Amino acid sequence: MVTLKPGDKAPEINGIDQHGKPISLSDYKGKKVVLYFYPKDNTPGCTDQACSLRDGYQDLQEHGYDIIGVSADTTKSHQGFIQKHNLPFRLIADTDKAVIQAYGAWGEKKMYGKSYEGILRSTFIISETGAIEKVIEKVKTLEHAKQILEQV
Repeated sequence: MVTLKPGDKAPEINGIDQHGKPISLSDYKGKKVVLYFYPKDNTPGCTDQACSLRDGYQDLQEHGYDIIGVSADTTKSHQGFIQKHNLPFRLIADTDKAVIQAYGAWGEKKMYGKSYEGILRSTFIISETGAIEKVIEKVKTLEHAKQILEQV
């Protein structure tokens, strides 16, 4: 498993967004990016997290951040999630998990005493130069926008 830390160069992203349009980290060169990984559209924790980022979107933008979400859901699932919750940012449909694995956001999880493999909820704050500034592994889903702003 990849373990990225502050100071590391952020791996390039070559994915597709909710509209099937290509998206890469190099598209955001010169901009700061909040890249967040979440398990699944329309689940309680993931919805709380996305809505926190939606509600804090203006504040994050004022601090110069663009937001990109990543899960293994399909473009169709992302479209519905965005529409249902009025999300103002792009979501990557990483169905082959290439971006998820490049960022080390795939690994062992436990629920009800059982272990399984899945997406590890995590957030990477990426600088204008493409370096990782912060990694948030203990995400507070209801207060994620505030948590990010306290880190920067």
